Amino acid sequence: MNLKPLHRQLTLAAIAALALGAGVAHADEVVCNGRIDAVSIDGDVKVPSNVACTLAGTRVDGNVKVESGASLATQNARIGGNVQAENHRQVNLAGGAVGGSVQLKQGGGANIASVSVKGDIQLFENRGAQTVRNNRVDGNLQCKSNSPAPTGGGNIVQGNKEDQCARL
Repeated sequence: MNLKPLHRQLTLAAIAALALGAGVAHADEVVCNGRIDAVSIDGDVKVPSNVACTLAGTRVDGNVKVESGASLATQNARIGGNVQAENHRQVNLAGGAVGGSVQLKQGGGANIASVSVKGDIQLFENRGAQTVRNNRVDGNLQCKSNSPAPTGGGNIVQGNKEDQCARL
């Protein structure tokens, strides 16, 4: 019995369900190459190198990892773990919540606005405009060796505002 057509049909059905915003996606890791709307993902999300991903109203129980040259945009997403990017092109987080930390290293630009972050926001050695405004951070707001220095304000930080982010 040839299982390849069946596997292809199941894969297409899973992709269609995600695209239509249906129910809960159960997976250890979901690869985002485009847009994922209001679904729940039981696991992590990976944004592969050199692609763009938008999470709109999406709930991710795990982490979101942005690989080299990739871009991530969130719109009122709820992420249970961390948002981690290294050598990213762009990261834009708007509204929603992050249950862990936001860690952006050695990448491009970023805009983090009106996000509730249970852990830290860390921006280290990025090259590109970065704005951090109107966030609630239960941990620290840490920025080092970014060029240009991050801008913004109106952040409520329970821990420390450090280095380039001391005035934000």
